[in-house]
Formats: sequence, structure tokens, C-alpha cells
Amino acid sequence: MTEQLSADDWIKQGLKALARSGFTALKADPLAKAMGVSRGSFYWHFADLGAFQAAVLKRWREIAAEQIIADVEAARDEPLKALLRRTFGARLDLERAVRNWAAFDAAAQGAVRAIDRRRLDYIEQLLGKRGLEAPTAQARAQILYWTFLGFALSDAPVPAARLPATLDEILRMVSA
Repeated sequence: MTEQLSADDWIKQGLKALARSGFTALKADPLAKAMGVSRGSFYWHFADLGAFQAAVLKRWREIAAEQIIADVEAARDEPLKALLRRTFGARLDLERAVRNWAAFDAAAQGAVRAIDRRRLDYIEQLLGKRGLEAPTAQARAQILYWTFLGFALSDAPVPAARLPATLDEILRMVSA
């Protein structure tokens, strides 16, 4: 690479490596080799591996919650339907990788807990806007989130031809 790398370049490469190979791939040497640079560039941007991993987790939270919420809010479709389509129609390799990482690392576990809470709160808010009372919205948000987690961890995509009917049924069940 001829241009100078930024911390963002390293974080993007870290996310790719994490999704492809798991958290053990988040090391300076293999990332530097993949990017065609020396590991000195890594340490120019990050004090140590822990600082880099914290930055990767922060970016994951941004793209796996805040960016999705912003996209859903900007969509022309009804927000809950847009959220379902976005989450159940996505590849979730990164989601699985971070959750696997959380089984071994306290910082990753904290990031997962924080994103779970943020996502649950958002789903509960969407259900409340659809007219569900708070206790019902809370219970259905939890059930819907467990459904998402099961889907995310299964590594079995819903065939494209079946996705619309599946999403309509999920929406019907949580809205009834």
C-alpha cells in the first residue's frame, strides 16, 4: 500500500478479519500482512492490542445498532417491518463472531450486553408506537430479539423466496 493507513483502515480490516476468522485473528502481525504493511503502522494508531480491540468493538456497536436504527428511521417503510427486513435478510457473520468472542473476553461481553440492551429498547419502542402497552411491548420485544438471536447464531439464511412471508408472519405474531 502506498498511502498511509488510518486507524479507521485498521478497524475496517479488523472487522473483516473478525467476521471471517474470529477474534483470534485480531492481532497486529496477521492484520499487517493482510494489509501489506509493517505492524509499526498498527502501533502508530493503537497503544496496544486492547486499545485496538476496544475500537473494533466500538465500531461494531455503531454499525450493528446505531447505523441500523438510523437506516430504519430513514426508510419509507413502517419501521418495525424495515427492521425485520434489514436484520433477517442480512449476513450475520460479524454478529456470530462478536458473540463468540464475548464467550472468552469480558470487554466483548460488555459490548454484547450493551448492544442487546440498546436493540431491545429500540424494538420495545417500535412496538409501543404500534399501540402495545409497555409490559406487552417489553415481552414481545424480548421474544422477537430471541428469535433474531436464534436466526443469527444458526448460520442458516432464510431463502430469498420465503423471506417476505416469514417476515410477514413474524410481524403478525408480535403485533397481534
